Amino acid sequence: MYSFFEPDCPQRGLGTLAVLTQVAHARRLGLPYVYLGYWIDQAPKMAYKARFRPLEGRIDGAWKTLHT
Repeated sequence: MYSFFEPDCPQRGLGTLAVLTQVAHARRLGLPYVYLGYWIDQAPKMAYKARFRPLEGRIDGAWKTLHT
């Protein structure tokens, strides 16, 4: 799922809504994980992704829990 929205309205929380929609859809399909896509820790526009736990990243060929 790819989403985009008006950057002048961050208070609307549309990134969070997009993630919650993906989680609900994954649950309906019986999927155990949701991949939120590319994430840069220092990018303020991507900060909402770090609020969803557990947060994992692919490091050296293995999925590892990230602590932010």
